[in-house]
Amino acid sequence: MTRLPEGFEPADNLLEGRTILVTGATGGFGKAVSLALAQHGATVILLARNLRMVEGLYDEIEQAGYPTPAIYPMNLEGATEHDYQELANNIESQLGRLDGLIHCAASLGAPTLFAQSDAETWYQVHQVNLHAPYLLTRSCLPLLARSDSASVVFMVDDKQGAYWDAYQVSKQGLVSMAQLLAQEYSGSNLRVNCFNPGKTRTGLQLRAYPAADENDDLPLPRDHVDTFLYLMSVESSENGEIFTP
Repeated sequence: MTRLPEGFEPADNLLEGRTILVTGATGGFGKAVSLALAQHGATVILLARNLRMVEGLYDEIEQAGYPTPAIYPMNLEGATEHDYQELANNIESQLGRLDGLIHCAASLGAPTLFAQSDAETWYQVHQVNLHAPYLLTRSCLPLLARSDSASVVFMVDDKQGAYWDAYQVSKQGLVSMAQLLAQEYSGSNLRVNCFNPGKTRTGLQLRAYPAADENDDLPLPRDHVDTFLYLMSVESSENGEIFTP
């Protein structure tokens, strides 16, 4: 496990001129990360399924005086390979390149005994948590290759043990995919890392453990944004690591 370098303080213009795509941009982590990226100078592509919510986030960023973001509504549950390629084509035509990609979107499914799990939930969770990051990252690799210093970050989790069948398997698959990419692109302009936030007060955490006594005392997504800022910046050189708070 790797941590944010001690003493890291993000400059106001840390990400100036950089274009970064965030999936699940209106979720707990996605929104906090998108706002932080924009605050530090990035042009953020906000990918989320709820148009009204993503338009609200767009307005919030614009009203704060940050670089104007881009909106891309997409439901990852039903998106196809063609949809991801079309997204990459649109980024190329409108922005020319991509400097960063952060996979914040996630589906929890429902904790259940493996023998009682259902195929529909299994497919849905893997579609969002594993297939979508695979297809989107693959489609964006040519755009990332145009950046002098590109970075991809996968959000992972360690709900190990019983009952977390689809969620656990999909998140472990993300770790394997990230490490594979990191090895293949070692020494290139592209860095690939994971971030495991641990227990954080998000909607997903509250759905997973609604009665947990510690929920009110958990850190918020905004408490973790410096790690994302670092990984998206040219100050970062790590590759193939799993960052933790």
